[in-house]
Amino acid sequence: MRRGYLPIALILVVLAALPLVVTSNVVLNFVVFVLIITLVAQGWNLLGGTGGQSSFGHAAFFGTGAYASAILQTRYGVNAWAAMAAGVAAGAVVGRVIGYLAFRAGLRGSYFALVTLAFAEVLRILANASGFTNGAAGLLLKLDVGFWNMQFSSRGAFLWLALVFVAAGLVICQMIANSRFGAQLVAVRENEEAARALGVDVLAVKLRAITVSGALTAAAGCLYLQYFLYIDANIAYGLWISVEALLAPMVGGRGLVLGPIIGAFTLHGLGEATKMFTGRVPGIDLAVYGAVLVLVVAFAPGGVLGLLRRLRPGGRGPGNGRGGEGA
Repeated sequence: MRRGYLPIALILVVLAALPLVVTSNVVLNFVVFVLIITLVAQGWNLLGGTGGQSSFGHAAFFGTGAYASAILQTRYGVNAWAAMAAGVAAGAVVGRVIGYLAFRAGLRGSYFALVTLAFAEVLRILANASGFTNGAAGLLLKLDVGFWNMQFSSRGAFLWLALVFVAAGLVICQMIANSRFGAQLVAVRENEEAARALGVDVLAVKLRAITVSGALTAAAGCLYLQYFLYIDANIAYGLWISVEALLAPMVGGRGLVLGPIIGAFTLHGLGEATKMFTGRVPGIDLAVYGAVLVLVVAFAPGGVLGLLRRLRPGGRGPGNGRGGEGA
């Protein structure tokens, strides 16, 4: 099997078998939510991990996908699958526009991160104030179980749907990691001037990355909408989703294809375990996330996957585990 696809296949098989052996709605809810977060994190990881363009505003893409899908369904009666396709396309367009404005202006590093955060906040304010998006009341999808409405009577069926999108995201990211575009993306991350001197069209590479990143993140927004059947500005464009987007790759392994899914399950698994032992203390999961992030930054900058690589026999030593290195 071509480089990097075997670990992906193994993880997907295990997750696909879960609804067949687990009947607990609590567990299935947990896995569906983590898969949605994984898809968000995959979008961030392509741009911020592999491409080195760290964003604080991926909520802009998540919210755009969710709102586009919700508006098309509630106001125009568009089929849920077609609405989702439009939502993904809208996320890609927003990514392209933000990328064009930011990268053409030469913004990078913390300046780029702050600009993306500003775009997400502007979109949140507009969605919260506009009657077209139903303002602060948000948009509620009608409960109408059926395949064409992308609503299912069992949580296991939705888990398989979410898994299909995560699998597509993993395959896309692995294909990019194995491609010329992936190599150019890593080159831009490591040294833009050197990459440009070697003939890489830096602006085009960045724009392609943020477009695909926006599409993946918007798909997660559409899935969130279809699962919870409700969206408002603070959910869709809230800071929480931007934080989730960057935390999972950093914990799992920034720049690695499997980093987002490992990080998302690690973070949320620890959060749920903490709640079980401490009770429903408000904010305890956030405290755990903060502690895990500090530990990762201090002792495992390559994340969980980077740490495992260092610990295995013949590991690479104290490398940071970054790069378009496949899984």
